[in-house]
This record gives sequence, C-alpha cells and structure tokens, in this order.
Amino acid sequence: MPKPTQQTRLPVAVMVSGTGRHLNHLAQLASSGELPIEICLCISSRAGVGALQFAGHWNIPVEVPDPARDLSPEAYGEMIFAMLEERGVQTVILAGFLRFLPIPARWENRVLNIHPSLLPAFGGAGYYGRHVHAAVIKRGCTLSGCTVHYVDNVFDNGPILVQRSCKVHASDDSDTLASRVFEQELIAYPEAIRMHLARMAESER
Repeated sequence: MPKPTQQTRLPVAVMVSGTGRHLNHLAQLASSGELPIEICLCISSRAGVGALQFAGHWNIPVEVPDPARDLSPEAYGEMIFAMLEERGVQTVILAGFLRFLPIPARWENRVLNIHPSLLPAFGGAGYYGRHVHAAVIKRGCTLSGCTVHYVDNVFDNGPILVQRSCKVHASDDSDTLASRVFEQELIAYPEAIRMHLARMAESER
C-alpha cells in the first residue's frame, strides 16, 4: 500500500445514512488542501438522504447498495469491501452510517467512526443521534463529547483515536446538546484522520 505524501492524497470512501454534514465538511477541507484525502466514493445506506446532495455538489460518485436491506450483514459487508477495493479506496470514514458493517481482518484499523459521546459511555445498539444526547441528559451527566475510533465488529468499540469534551448545561435538551457536541465533532474527525495518516506513514517506514 503506498503511503500518503504531500504530493498524494489518501483515497477514502465516506459512508452515510443522513444529512451528510461531516461529508460536506471533510470535502471542504480536502478541496482547500487542509486535509490530504481524496473522497473517491460516497456510500449511503439509504436513497434520497441529504448527504447525496452534498456528494453531488462535490462531484463525489455515489453508490446506494442494497437499500431494501435484503442482504445479510455478512453478504452486505463482502459486497461493500469488494466495491471499495475495486475503487482503490484505502480508508473508510463512517459519518452517521446506521447499518452494521462487518469488518474483514484485512481492513483492521482502516475504518473510522465518530460517535456523539465519550465512549465507552452511551455506546452500543440503540445509542445513535439524539438518543445518545437524551440519555446523557437523563443520566444527569455534566460532561459529554465525541469519540473517533477504529471500527471492529462490535458496536461503538475499537481503539480510540480522539476524544473531545464539552459541558452539559442544566438547560440543555437533546437538540442544544447535539449542537454543542457537533462543534467538537468538526474538530475531532479531521484530527483523527490526520492521526490515522501519520500512523499509516509510520507503518510503511
């Protein structure tokens, strides 16, 4: 696998299920040269989501495989990673992707995810989006945040790359807390991707 340099950009795929705010932000950073990646594919678990409009804006090819979810998780994963390898993708960035994706051993530490809590707190099945923030508030936490981690075959598990925190205010509801956590996510994900790039370069030395 060639290591990224200042002259080359890491080929990545971004996988989405919703609004695509992270896709848009990462595409902006890639376009400006602030992040040495090339988003060569956007894979969505659903048709018609907002993320696909952002993909179109940035001229990113889109695939929506198995939208009816007819495939088993294993068959779905095999199809996805065959598609990624055919496109020359070297790293996968999950950005609000809400479908279980089995990770083959050959892709270990090459699939990243961001979760809107300080894992391992408020992770696992059922903890996604505003469900996480509602649970944080209900528990009475005074601190929340986000976690970027490598993905393995357990929900919201795998080695942590970056965590960033923010306060939970007494007046918060799930929407206001989500907004504050997302501000940290916009910092954390690019930071984690740069860390991943550095690890890849180090492993090639």
